[in-house]
Amino acid sequence: MSVHIAAKKGDIAETVLLPGDPMRAKYVAENLLENAVRYSEVRGMYGYTGFYKGNRVSIQGTGMGMPSASIYINELIMFYDVKKLIRVGSCGALQPELKLRDIIIAMAASSSSNIHRRLFTDMYYAPIASWNLLKKAVDAAEAANISVTVGNILSGDEFYNDSPELWKLWADYGVLGVEMEAAALYTLAAKHKVEALAILTVSDSLVSKQEDASEDRERAYMDMMKIALELA
Repeated sequence: MSVHIAAKKGDIAETVLLPGDPMRAKYVAENLLENAVRYSEVRGMYGYTGFYKGNRVSIQGTGMGMPSASIYINELIMFYDVKKLIRVGSCGALQPELKLRDIIIAMAASSSSNIHRRLFTDMYYAPIASWNLLKKAVDAAEAANISVTVGNILSGDEFYNDSPELWKLWADYGVLGVEMEAAALYTLAAKHKVEALAILTVSDSLVSKQEDASEDRERAYMDMMKIALELA
């Protein structure tokens, strides 16, 4: 069985929320799930299974970046039979109308990743969300009176780079925000024929240069979590 998760078969639900930050997984499990049980803490990457409105759901930290997230996504699908994977994370806004703590639902995930270039031998693949999960997320947000923006995002390989203005090119083509995991999630979901969606909260803006304090993020992004949990 997987050494990176090391849970027993049956410990993980068919629906899994995927925050990058393991402390966000812990906070959500302790505050939004009923009867939550921690099934893994290998490498400090917490995983929990509990119930939300009677539905069994798990939440698993993935770490930062596509290489780390891909390890957990592959293992959840191949070893634990997970059918729905929902990234719940933060992103940097690339459009001026997006403010701190606004929520983006990623219809598609453009990428600058070398992972995709190697996989498709310099051809281009368009990673997209599950329509079923996307529609349900938008409907859940509307029912809860939570405003969301739906569109294209960028998944990058680098957090720091030597071209700090490159984001403006993506912004010119309507990309809403930048993060580091969703393109890998959508690509692996397509390969394994499971459902995937990324729901993101704006933590900083490359336009206004505003940003949320990191210590506030695990507690402040609960609207995003509630939308995701409705998909279980």
